[in-house]
Amino acid sequence: MIILKSKSEIEVMKECGKRLAKVLSELAELASPGRTTKQLDGIFARMLQKEGLKSAFKGYRGYEYNICASVNSEVIHGIPNDRKLVGGDILSLDVGAILDGFNTDMAITIPIGTTTTDASDLIQTTKEALTEAIKLCSPGFRVGDVSFTIEQYVKLAGYSVVEGYTGHGIGRTLHEDPKIPNQGIPNTGIELQEGMVIAIEPVVVAGNPETLVLNDCWTVVTRDDSLAAHFEHTVAITSEGPVVLTAVK
Repeated sequence: MIILKSKSEIEVMKECGKRLAKVLSELAELASPGRTTKQLDGIFARMLQKEGLKSAFKGYRGYEYNICASVNSEVIHGIPNDRKLVGGDILSLDVGAILDGFNTDMAITIPIGTTTTDASDLIQTTKEALTEAIKLCSPGFRVGDVSFTIEQYVKLAGYSVVEGYTGHGIGRTLHEDPKIPNQGIPNTGIELQEGMVIAIEPVVVAGNPETLVLNDCWTVVTRDDSLAAHFEHTVAITSEGPVVLTAVK
């Protein structure tokens, strides 16, 4: 079922996204060599509380942490732990927040210290694929248009999208219909309508797109140990075009 939001509901989500983006931007600045992802999780929790937000992740399907922190070949859903970050790592931070019963969701991938040109190119391509997909988030376009744009942009840069992990609708629950795959066929799928809010999230790998889930039942890694990157924004579909609710100022 597609849930269409009123203007007042979208305004709540916009405020939630604005605060979440501020927190994630500040958290990213603290991600440095020697710090652990478990420490970042604690810092994020305190920042959220200060902003009057609740974590959308903690307690979701039994998840025990506030963020997902995926390092290097960890694709998504990385569990915060005591491993110290080192220069050259790349770190994907996936976060969600709730304000007045409404969710927003976003993710970024950042270098830790100085990283390789190959890693930087992967991060930039994934970020740009999201930017290109957002351009199509207006009434009249279809989910397949958005999905195809992500896939083609990534493939032309020499990378692969990961199958099976998708973007999604979002609102009163973290995950709503429709699913927003990172692969698709133009002019197919559900038509985007004013009042829809979706989370678009390209998940891109430098090597083979095959993945596996670790024994913790959460962390997804590349089978060939290649690097992975992940970006995500919560986007409202409006008659004036896409509005990124989690834009970083």
